Amino acid sequence: MSAVPDHHMMLTPARADLTFERGEGAWLYEKDGRRFLDFGSGVAVNSLGHANPVLADVLSAQAQKLWHVSNIYRIAEGEALADRLCALSFADRVFFTNSGAEALECAIKTARRHFFAKGQPDRYRIITFAGAFHGRTMATIAATGNPAYIEGFGPKVEGFDQVPLHDRAAVEAAIGPETAAILIEPVQGEGGIRPVSTEFMRFLREICDKHDLLLILDEVQSGIGRTGKLFAYEWSGVRPDIMALAKGIGGGFPVGACLATEEVASAMVPGTHGSTYGGNPLATAVAGKVIEIVSHPEFLENVRALGRDLNQRLAQLKAEFPDLIEEIRGEGLFLGIRPSVPAGDFIAAGREAGILTIGAGENVVRLLPPLNIGEEEIREAYTRLHAACMALKSRQRQG
Repeated sequence: MSAVPDHHMMLTPARADLTFERGEGAWLYEKDGRRFLDFGSGVAVNSLGHANPVLADVLSAQAQKLWHVSNIYRIAEGEALADRLCALSFADRVFFTNSGAEALECAIKTARRHFFAKGQPDRYRIITFAGAFHGRTMATIAATGNPAYIEGFGPKVEGFDQVPLHDRAAVEAAIGPETAAILIEPVQGEGGIRPVSTEFMRFLREICDKHDLLLILDEVQSGIGRTGKLFAYEWSGVRPDIMALAKGIGGGFPVGACLATEEVASAMVPGTHGSTYGGNPLATAVAGKVIEIVSHPEFLENVRALGRDLNQRLAQLKAEFPDLIEEIRGEGLFLGIRPSVPAGDFIAAGREAGILTIGAGENVVRLLPPLNIGEEEIREAYTRLHAACMALKSRQRQG
C-alpha cells in the first residue's frame, strides 16, 4: 500500500522526492545545500538557465509598469515580439498562448478554420505520426494518439489519422477528401529524441503542396535554439504553414505561440479564438528578451559547438560502457541516451550522482541543458554521468 502524501497536490506527476530552494544558471540547490546539475531545464523550458539576471531585470521592470490587461486592447510588448518572430521565421501572424498544448490547439483550429473559410468545411482531418506528443488537452491527446493518455477521458476527439514516422506510403494512403493538414515534430522529444530526416520533411512539404494540405510543425520542444538553429525546420529548409512554439520561448515564464502565414491566419477573424492571459505584458516582455538573445547568430553557433562537445563526451561514455549505453541521438543541446537498462534506473543513478535528466519514449534519457551552459559544466556533466554509469555497473555485478 502506497504511503499517504503529506500534501494536497493531485498525484498526476510521478514526482521525485526533491524540493529545490533556488537555482542559478545550470544548477539547482536543495534546502540542505546539495546542488544538482540541471540537464532537464524544466523539460527544455529554462533556455537561459535558472534565475537569469537579464530576464529577472526585464520581468521586474515590466512588473513595476503593467502586469496584465485584456488582449481586447493593444499590447505593445506582444506586438514587438510578434514582429520579431515573423521577421525571423516563415510567418506573418502570431497568436500568443500560455502553453504548448494551447499553441497546438490554436494550430489545429487555424487549420480547420482555413478550409471552412474556403468553403470546404468537411476538410478537418489531420495526419499525425506514431511516437508524437502534442499536449494534454482533449484535442492534443487525440493528435498524439497514445492510448495511455486517452484512456479514461471518454470518446476521443475525432479528426486525427496516425501513421508510422518516415512511412511515405502510409502518409499517401491516409490522405482523403477530408484531409486538411499534416502535423509533425521536426524532432520527436517525448517520443525519444527522434529527428525526422530531411528527406521526409521535404516529402511532406511536397505532398502538402500537391494535395493542397497545410503543413503544421510542433516546435514546442525543438524550437527556440534547442537544436542549434532558432527553429528546427531550418535544418531541412522546409517552411511550414503553421507552427506551434512554447517551452524555451519564455525562459521559464509560461508563454506559447501559434505562428501562421497570412493566407492561413486570415480565416481567424475576431471571435474565432481567444485567451485571457495569452500574450500579456509580463509574458511577452520576457519572451521578447529571450528571442533577442537566442536568435543572435553567435549564440546559436555556440549552441551548436556545445552540442558537438557534449555529443563527443557522450560518445566517450558509450565507448567506455558499451554494455550500458546502446545509442546517442539528437542535435545541438537536444540529446538523448538510450541505455540498455531501464531509463528510470539511469535517471535515478544520475540523480544520485548529482545530475538531473528526463525520460522519454523508446527507453531514452533526455539531456536538455540550458542553451547558455558553459564548457566547464559540460565537463562536469560528463563526470557525473560517468559516476552514474559506474554505479549502475557496480549494481549489475552485485545483482
